[in-house]
Amino acid sequence: MKTFNDLADFEREEIAELITLAGRLDEKPEPRALEGKVLSLLFLSPSLRTLASFQAAMVRLGGGSFVISPDMSIHGLETRHGIVMDGSAAEHISEAVPVIASYGDAIGIRVFAERRNLENDLAEKPYRELEALIDTPLINMESAVNHPCQSLADWKTMDDLAIPARGGRFVLSWAYHPKALPLAVPAATVHMAAARGMDVTVLRPEGFELPESIMAKAKSAAETSGGSVRETDDRAEAMEGAHVIYAKSWSSTRHYGDRVEDEKLRREHVDWCVDEPWFGNAAADCRFMHCLPVRRGVVVADRILDGPRSVVIQEARNRMLAQMAVLHRMLGGGA
Repeated sequence: MKTFNDLADFEREEIAELITLAGRLDEKPEPRALEGKVLSLLFLSPSLRTLASFQAAMVRLGGGSFVISPDMSIHGLETRHGIVMDGSAAEHISEAVPVIASYGDAIGIRVFAERRNLENDLAEKPYRELEALIDTPLINMESAVNHPCQSLADWKTMDDLAIPARGGRFVLSWAYHPKALPLAVPAATVHMAAARGMDVTVLRPEGFELPESIMAKAKSAAETSGGSVRETDDRAEAMEGAHVIYAKSWSSTRHYGDRVEDEKLRREHVDWCVDEPWFGNAAADCRFMHCLPVRRGVVVADRILDGPRSVVIQEARNRMLAQMAVLHRMLGGGA
């Protein structure tokens, strides 16, 4: 495996093999599998689970890692091209990234969307520019419109819980948040659930429709897997028979990059906080999923997050296990 950029790059059987490997490494650890291997971790956006889970994964497999983040450990990093560097930044990303990559056997990169131009973000422009600077194995630790590590862990979580794949009903629901957030997790999640073969409903208020290209990608995956994908703003209809509700906020695509108009629109939907009444016509054992971090009382009620429906901690632990499987395949050469 040379890159882990997108679950869409893998066949369903390959994803199943990674999930099986993740489970095996949990039950039967291989503490010397990556002995002598180094993972470079470049965080151009903040992280808790991604940073900690990758470091833990490398240690558990016998390897090591180091972390570079402009806010934590280096002088200002310039990302713009064609400018005179007479300001505060001491180094340009064109030199920094190849150097960082050269110190490891693989590199993970995390860079959020710029959230100024939707077309640029959908094209993954910032991430692709960094990808072009390196020739070592690469892991996408979250980009403008993708988060394959989170999606692999979420797929494993549903398998662990025996949540139906084909015929399972999955609701990806927008939730209120005081800030405009990236499209990475919702884009990756709707594709993941569709690729798993589930009947996927994107539940969102008007103005927060997912971009057509993201929906088309998910629908293409559904055609192959036997699932389906649709959007609605009707909560009762969306939740009928649901096995999973996955809550996440994202920016308004109607006012993308316009902070003022986005804020006006989202303030109309502060009641989009997942609570027990949402589950009225869902499956009795409908689960609540979220990638974390999550704002209590804003995105979801405490009684859901702390109750039996919530599997967010299991999801978070599966981040480490899923990434162990990816690293094992990428650096260990094992089957």
